[in-house]
Amino acid sequence: MTTQPSTPPRQSIFLTLARFREVGISIFIVLLMIIVSLRSPNFLSLENFRDILLNISILAIVALAQTMVIITRGIDLSVGSMIGLVAMMVSFVVTENQAMSPWLALLLGMAIGFGLGCFNGFIITAGGVPPIIATLGTLSIYRGTVFLYSQGTWVNAFEMPQSFKLLAKGTPLGLPNLVIFALVIAAIIYYFLNYTRPGRDIYAVGSNPDAAKVAGIRVQRIIFMVYVISGVLCGLAGVLWASRFEAAQTNTALGFELQTVAASVVGGVNIFGGSGTVSGVLLGALLLGIINNALTLIRISPFWQLAAQGALILLAVIVDSVILRRLQQTLSVRKTA
Repeated sequence: MTTQPSTPPRQSIFLTLARFREVGISIFIVLLMIIVSLRSPNFLSLENFRDILLNISILAIVALAQTMVIITRGIDLSVGSMIGLVAMMVSFVVTENQAMSPWLALLLGMAIGFGLGCFNGFIITAGGVPPIIATLGTLSIYRGTVFLYSQGTWVNAFEMPQSFKLLAKGTPLGLPNLVIFALVIAAIIYYFLNYTRPGRDIYAVGSNPDAAKVAGIRVQRIIFMVYVISGVLCGLAGVLWASRFEAAQTNTALGFELQTVAASVVGGVNIFGGSGTVSGVLLGALLLGIINNALTLIRISPFWQLAAQGALILLAVIVDSVILRRLQQTLSVRKTA
């Protein structure tokens, strides 16, 4: 008497790799680092890695917000405009109040982001507008508000108090504050998604909204919540952006939404919703940061950075589609075995 294995060896290997996509990303990052270092030895310097971490910290924070939205089968195209609006508004406030605590400025930015996120969430949940359409509209609204609020003027470094500039670039613990902010936010979101009921509900809504509703999950409330969280984190990022670059401009974070989506989907977040990890998103942001840094070091046109991001997004979506199809085949084989 012979028994048929429930899962063919190739499918078992594929299923294992699908569950640990971070390993593949890590291997690709290591190989890329080796190749770039052969072309530019300065790439492996500590100073260069510090610059990479500084450059991707804000991206990591906002990409984690974008991740929660994507997991619920949505998308937030307004993140760049929210960052720009918060950066401009808070910068004007701190320049007029030089003695203002930078932590108070941080809370102000998060409060503004909270309001913007609520507006996005309300349009999507109460208005029934598809997320891509709703946030495409608010992208233009918030960006237009930046021009209206600033009257086309910029806030420059010499106008900002020193304490505000050090909010992002200070190094009391040996690491720039901006990197510490990103690590703390990542730890909080990791705990939230994996060890709290609302976090698990986010995955349930993205996996199957109808089943989640039957299970008693308030789907619209969860969707509203992720857009509010996105707004709050964009508010935080807006303040840190102004502090990091010591300026607030009308084009601040213009097109940044593409980078957040790229970091998310390249990091293994399923564009069709229902899956994604914090570690994967951090690796996705690191990969984008290394690519951008490498292109600069080897003196390749910065326009290729956008091309690389677009190619990575397409590749990640194709991989997601293949994984989804193969997993469905694997499950069907198991059921018939």
